[in-house]
Amino acid sequence: MGEFLTWAGDYWWLIFPFGAAVAAAANGFGSWWRKESKLRHQRRLELIQARSQAKTAELAARAQAKAIAAGRTGDEPIEELDRKGRVERLRRLLDTHDEVTRRWLDYELDVAKLIAFPTMSDGRQPLTAAFLRAKKAADALRPASADARIDPETLAEYRDAVHDFEVAFDVAEQDARRVRDSGFTDSERRRLERARQLLQVAVDQSATASERQVAYKRVREELDGLIALSDDAIEVLEHKVAPAVER
Repeated sequence: MGEFLTWAGDYWWLIFPFGAAVAAAANGFGSWWRKESKLRHQRRLELIQARSQAKTAELAARAQAKAIAAGRTGDEPIEELDRKGRVERLRRLLDTHDEVTRRWLDYELDVAKLIAFPTMSDGRQPLTAAFLRAKKAADALRPASADARIDPETLAEYRDAVHDFEVAFDVAEQDARRVRDSGFTDSERRRLERARQLLQVAVDQSATASERQVAYKRVREELDGLIALSDDAIEVLEHKVAPAVER
């Protein structure tokens, strides 16, 4: 015991470095423990949320099954129930078809959007060309209305066409927003930027008729050879510029 006290008296200064090391280790362990606790809490919340969503989906499915069972009567034939089911599925497909078409027209008829995302109007781009082909196929298979009498095979064919149409548009749109004008040269990008600025003047209600008319003509000149504007897009733009521009 005396020897230990003698040693401690000679080396008492070691308390400071050892104490700092112990404190640092304790602090690191505390930080790690808090981080692990936070992760465990987050995983627990995610598990609870997943279980809640699964339970909600299960209850919704049960409610739908009960509603279908309650709506059936002994006098209603199975064929009529099948027909009603096909009508509902067809209505949903037509709604999806219309929605994707509307999203496409947002680009097709908006010159400002075409300047910002030029590949959406360029049929030479592989993804845009694939979308246009999918649109053509879906349009060709589209029934006249949700009440149209079509067999299950035709319905399945139209369903696949609408799905391809929707996916192809999503892919083309994502790519257009990613690449923007990167496929153009520096000179062409400057022309696009000038066209964008001129377009703002052309549709500016506070600008004079002369200013808007000149800006409109210069927009057409800057975009010539860069972006193909449809007749409908030109007509929409002219309506925005009118009455400055004589048609």
